[in-house]
Amino acid sequence: MKLRFSWSMATAAAAFLLGTQVAGAAAPSLPAGAPEKEIAKAAYRWQQSPQGALLERILPPAVEPKQLPEPRSEGARLMINHCVRCHYLPNPAMHDAARWETVVKRMVWRMEGAGHLGTLMQEMMADTKAPSAAVQTTLIRYLQKHAQQEIDPRQHLDLKSPQGELFVTACSQCHVLPDPKRYTAREWPRVVERMQQNQTWVDRVKENTALRTSPEINSAEIIRFLQRNSRAR
Repeated sequence: MKLRFSWSMATAAAAFLLGTQVAGAAAPSLPAGAPEKEIAKAAYRWQQSPQGALLERILPPAVEPKQLPEPRSEGARLMINHCVRCHYLPNPAMHDAARWETVVKRMVWRMEGAGHLGTLMQEMMADTKAPSAAVQTTLIRYLQKHAQQEIDPRQHLDLKSPQGELFVTACSQCHVLPDPKRYTAREWPRVVERMQQNQTWVDRVKENTALRTSPEINSAEIIRFLQRNSRAR
């Protein structure tokens, strides 16, 4: 039985996994000039591949094309054109700037058919070539520009507080610790909620329950820490 995949079904499936409601989930609007037909081709290949379920589990469906920073930029277009071939679109804030270059180089290596999942990823690229050195440079610059901003522990001595330690425990599981000044006090609850949804998705796709996040983190305490150290506006 083959997986039936589409952008709208992916959105609805994510909502189901997270226990949320999606009203009339529709395909996301794309940046001007984005290769819309190429995204449709990628979705079709996911549908036809016997490894479609595996591809769905590589990354959570965290961001839609229209939600990318500078969605009309060349960097955003390149992300859409290449990244959705093998997994959901990543958020540039998924990694800090220092790590993105290594991640892109590893993904290109796999697109060329090498390493773990290389054969599958090369197959999913189909008639799309792995990005050239120049394209990689553009993509890396875009990702680094919008990468996660790591916290400076020297400016946040309360990282040693109970709330700060909860923040470190929870957030360091998936990425570098974000700078609380990245968002305002009003914005942080929504960001933390989205991170909880991502973690719920990760836990539910893990077959080994021993690998799931335990114990559950008190998000209210983390939000208080972030709001106390957030930017003013």
